[in-house]
Amino acid sequence: MNKLTKIVALGVFSLSVMFAGTAMAQKKEKTVMVGGAPMYPTKNIVENAVNSKDHTTLVAAVKAAGLVETLSSKGPFTVFAPTNAAFDKLPKGTVETLVKPENKATLTKILTYHVVAGNHSAKSIWAAVAKGAGKATFTTVQGEKLTFWTKGKDLYVRDAKGNDAKVTIGDVNQSNGVIHVIDAVLMP
Repeated sequence: MNKLTKIVALGVFSLSVMFAGTAMAQKKEKTVMVGGAPMYPTKNIVENAVNSKDHTTLVAAVKAAGLVETLSSKGPFTVFAPTNAAFDKLPKGTVETLVKPENKATLTKILTYHVVAGNHSAKSIWAAVAKGAGKATFTTVQGEKLTFWTKGKDLYVRDAKGNDAKVTIGDVNQSNGVIHVIDAVLMP
């Protein structure tokens, strides 16, 4: 093999390694769009949530409850994240009342009711529902249970008050867990 052929071969090999590395990084960095923003699997729950225009109320509530540091920690956490529209379904004035400093304990109780310890994908929740003959329960960080069930191709979660929320976007992977976007606020 002459010198020029070796240089060309080395260049082609280098380019193929570089493109393979880029493809692997892109595969690992598979993002899901939530609220008009990409959610990066290498960022934590808070780092991603602050970019979603559909979760500004949730982010404000997390800040008011003092949970930013917790949800930025190692975890892993599974978060059922209500959208702004979900918060809008609450009685008028509820959110404004909850974010007041004197209501921090109540707000914290409600927000931690949306979090389950561990990294639970939609697939694993579906499997638990199938194994449980149509229902599965998970204990939240707050201490009470959420009940999951399915209808057709949709996954639902029922709160302690008997209200249902639909998972509208599942498996939004984070560096410290997973987010499942829901269309209602869960109440303990």
